[in-house]
Amino acid sequence: MALYRERDGRRLHVKSKLMGESLVGKTFMESLKIAPQQRLFPDVNVVKIGGQSICDRGVKALPAILKEVVSNKKKHKIILTTGGGTRSRHIYSIGLELGMPTGIIAKFGSSVSEQNALLVSTLLAPWGGIKIGHDEITKLSNYFAQDCIPVMHGMPPYDYFALPVTKSRIPIHRTDVGTLIIANLIGARSCIFVKDERGLYTDDPKKNSKASFIPEISVKDLLARELDDLVIERPCLEILLNSEVLDKIQIINGLAKGNLTKALNGKPVGTVIYRS
Repeated sequence: MALYRERDGRRLHVKSKLMGESLVGKTFMESLKIAPQQRLFPDVNVVKIGGQSICDRGVKALPAILKEVVSNKKKHKIILTTGGGTRSRHIYSIGLELGMPTGIIAKFGSSVSEQNALLVSTLLAPWGGIKIGHDEITKLSNYFAQDCIPVMHGMPPYDYFALPVTKSRIPIHRTDVGTLIIANLIGARSCIFVKDERGLYTDDPKKNSKASFIPEISVKDLLARELDDLVIERPCLEILLNSEVLDKIQIINGLAKGNLTKALNGKPVGTVIYRS
């Protein structure tokens, strides 16, 4: 970028293509040339521990998956995120009954997700578990250098600024979305969602025994199917489609021993959703 001075010599400007633009012109924005996105932490795996699927099951599910995390920490750098689970759904219900706006309901979800992050990091404390906030993501190198396992709540920090949605006030950007945004931000090696189902089905297998399992699929193909039920939050598909640094996400059954290890080692366990 070049510097230039106004004719009267009083003001100095930074000359750039963005100077004087409104940043809302569609044609201009599409023509703007930008450098490829930097992958800040390409060796870090982002793993989301489901709230309802794992955390809410308590001793029946959580210790086993955390044991697997610990067993992989020497070979793989892992940052954990946490969902809100049943308690977030309960507070959402109360908020809706009392006419709360989307931003307040999103704030409710954040507080429950953060409770689970505290729970998980406390259980992992003997092995370096440490609860971190969203603004500490750039400190990951320091945490890994100290042999830590960072844990953060998965809810994206929209909170009061959550976008209103059609026909509902439950925020559509919840903990799956927050997890994927973090993975995209750091250019992660992988983004793995630990659930209590094998992966993606054509319908909710808990309600429909005839639902068919989908081991792999592209985002465009998945969008074209217009499924009524998805194993992840729908905005995740658009985020993955627009990502410059992620080419896939993976959904696995955390109740099956060894699945997380297989996924961290690059094996196609569960469902893999590809960007293209």
